[in-house]
Amino acid sequence: MNTPGTTPSLLYLHGFRSSPQSWKARLLADAFAARGLASQFHCPALSHDPAIAIAQAEAILARHPGHFALAGSSLGGYYATWLAEKHDLRAVLINPAVVAPLSLEAYVGPQTGMYDGETFEFTHAHIAALRGLEAARITPARYWLLVEEGDEVLDYREATARYAGCRQSVLPGGDHSFTRFPEFVPQIIEFCGL
Repeated sequence: MNTPGTTPSLLYLHGFRSSPQSWKARLLADAFAARGLASQFHCPALSHDPAIAIAQAEAILARHPGHFALAGSSLGGYYATWLAEKHDLRAVLINPAVVAPLSLEAYVGPQTGMYDGETFEFTHAHIAALRGLEAARITPARYWLLVEEGDEVLDYREATARYAGCRQSVLPGGDHSFTRFPEFVPQIIEFCGL
């Protein structure tokens, strides 16, 4: 996928029950557009079904030749890790779900999308699919971890331990949304090679 001489792109993977309408996705889309790079930003509306979500992401990687970097928030960070290892890509992980199968166990049952209001059933089969997407190992040089210690959903220490040896920005305060995200948008774009 990392073809020399081609235009780099970013594939942003949103979190559980989120969408391309999330504030982080919109900030990135706006930043790419302001730089004349709108066509190099990709953010699909990921299915709640992990197998379908990964297929959606891989379809974008296949359809758009060139060098990709990944960015993933929460569950999107879990997906980004699996994709980065499989496809030899760099990834920015924002308050990532390190143990997604355990983190999402409490959400089995009816769920509602945060931005579109659509309802869906999250099942034990989805949890099993997530277990199959856990990267057995990580390559530290490919990641940049962004976490806020005030994350009320996930324990940031699990992420700092999982991504030990990776570039890490661990910030005090904040919450699961990663409140200081706007400060990092230019650096994320630079990390992507743009």
